[in-house]
Amino acid sequence: MALPRTSGPAPTSTTTPLHKGPFPVHFPVIVNSEGLDSDLKYPLHPKGQPLRESFRGYLSTWPAYGATETILQRRKPCTLPDSINRGNKEYSASIISKPQYLVQLENYLKKELLSLDLTQENAQELKLQPYREVFDYLIEGFKTYKPLLSAIKKEYEITLAQQREKIRSLEPLKVMLVTLSEKCDHKILSMQDEEREEIKLLKKNKIHLLKCIDKMKEEKISLEAQVSKLQNELADDYLLYRNECDARKLLITDINELKEQLEEEETTPTIVKKVASEDPVTLRLALKMAHKNLSEAQVELNTMKADYADVVPKRDFESQKKNMTELIQKIETLQTDFNQLKMEYDTLLEINKQVQEQQEKDSMELEELHRLSTPRPSWTKCADVVPGGLDYWITVREGKTTNQLVDVLLTELAGSILMKDFFDGMGTGENVPIYMQHEGKVKNLKLSKKDLANELQEIWKEKMSGSPQEKKSSFSDFFYSYLQKKYGDSATEWIYSIYETCRLYITDNFMHLFYNILTGQVDESVYLALRSLSDSLLRELNMIDITNSGIVTNEQLSLALKTTFPLKTVNQIQDLTYAAEVHLSTSEDKINYKAILTDDEEVKPDSIIAVIWKQYFQEKIDYLNELKNILETITEVKVEDLKTAFSTIDPAIDDETLESYISSAFQIPKEQFEEAGPLDRYTVLHRLEARDIKRIGPPEET
Repeated sequence: MALPRTSGPAPTSTTTPLHKGPFPVHFPVIVNSEGLDSDLKYPLHPKGQPLRESFRGYLSTWPAYGATETILQRRKPCTLPDSINRGNKEYSASIISKPQYLVQLENYLKKELLSLDLTQENAQELKLQPYREVFDYLIEGFKTYKPLLSAIKKEYEITLAQQREKIRSLEPLKVMLVTLSEKCDHKILSMQDEEREEIKLLKKNKIHLLKCIDKMKEEKISLEAQVSKLQNELADDYLLYRNECDARKLLITDINELKEQLEEEETTPTIVKKVASEDPVTLRLALKMAHKNLSEAQVELNTMKADYADVVPKRDFESQKKNMTELIQKIETLQTDFNQLKMEYDTLLEINKQVQEQQEKDSMELEELHRLSTPRPSWTKCADVVPGGLDYWITVREGKTTNQLVDVLLTELAGSILMKDFFDGMGTGENVPIYMQHEGKVKNLKLSKKDLANELQEIWKEKMSGSPQEKKSSFSDFFYSYLQKKYGDSATEWIYSIYETCRLYITDNFMHLFYNILTGQVDESVYLALRSLSDSLLRELNMIDITNSGIVTNEQLSLALKTTFPLKTVNQIQDLTYAAEVHLSTSEDKINYKAILTDDEEVKPDSIIAVIWKQYFQEKIDYLNELKNILETITEVKVEDLKTAFSTIDPAIDDETLESYISSAFQIPKEQFEEAGPLDRYTVLHRLEARDIKRIGPPEET
């Protein structure tokens, strides 16, 4: 707005210093009615003196929204301002200059800020002080708004003071938290060392006990053989004794008969002499009576023979009774042994069936290996490229198979590749994933396996606990947005380091699975299914562990495995139990299941979780092979063909699961099943292989 004019002659003005501060402070004054004298300075209003109303016209009302030193009045488009038509004098008057008071405040602020040392810890406090001084000038300069501005400043100062006090009170807590965190880290490391030593000792004790058991089994077999031999010898001796006893009794009988004959021979002459001396009539009567007695004796003998023809002697009866009792006992023993042998035979028959199936698979694999076999390589050549030289390579390769040596070689080469300082960016082409698009070099963070495993666990936890929108998004998009949010400008370095490390560590199931899911080769439902298996087993063990001690016996673990995985075979349950035995507790036959099922750092190769993963992928391969055999004669697979194939190999499959599998194979919702056309068999099997697929019910027995 224009400055107010007064009647009479044009006033003149001077500048009078009113305040001593960081620079001279003056009030702006009017030189004349024609304009402002550019040679005069515009002093700041002193803090201690009021702004008089008589100086009202001295402060310009330059608009706060002006982007430059001057602004133009509004005019119609494509026309000249009216002031130009009326003369240059009026046009120049329409230009509004920026107030010099504002200019001096800005210059003062810039000068004070440049003079500060912003490298100190309290740089923000120092930087705030010049702004306070400028605000004080504004409060003192505008008396009309001074109460309001002072109240605003007071509230801000009180708030800042409260925040400082709060920060100051939290400083000891921060120090205590850091100290506590360090103590916890040291304690965790010491506990891990103790557990590692304890595990080693338990493994040694286990090996020693197994040797003792084998030795005792051998002694038991030897003693059983000795007992069997002694029993045979005792039976032979007993039979010999019986024969001798019977022979002795017969001999005694013969001796008695001979004695009786001798006695009769001695008494016979006396009787003959007596008879010769007796009367013949008497002898005739005696003979008649003797014949009569003989006839009666003969009749009685015949009667007894007829009555007791089927009766055996008591001695024979007792002997036969004793033999029968012994035979009954032997039959009972043999029946018990027979039942036991039958159970063992059934078990061996089942094992034999499984072994035959495994043998068929092994023979097929052997044929495939024979077909693909090549001459054995000279592994000594690897010593030239493996870090550590020939001695290190000889130590590493000792006792390992070809497949294991390939894994060792890949691990060594991956480690040497990951030691370089920079990765080459993949560029920004259309074929490059959005999270890998970068030109130039990318710094290698050289992540250790433990740090990388912890980072991957955090990514999976964030993905599973995120919002519904994050859960529905693709894993690669979530991976990119998560690292961008967490690391900001360093996200590219983390992305390349995680990507390259997981890609090269192909022997690590956990990391390589993360790489396959990130690159889209495997669906993330596979990882969720694997986590669900271990979580289900953990819940079942928690239900069995009534005392919540975290420890169960081998029998309880086996029962939990059979309940959680009802479709697994006896050998698979035994493999899982054996994998858990390496985590035995201090007491014998006890397993710390919480330690082996809640380990979030990494999936160790010999852990029970690794065995669960291995069995899951093998069962998935077998399931898909059965499906492939059913679809072997079909080149173009239809929806009905796939339904029939799944129902044939898995009769217990439910409709929801079947629809899910078909949707994944044809990549369409279930509402479009009737409209879907045939699809190549290889494409169907490849899509099913990339997602979570498993048997729902037991297979039909053939």
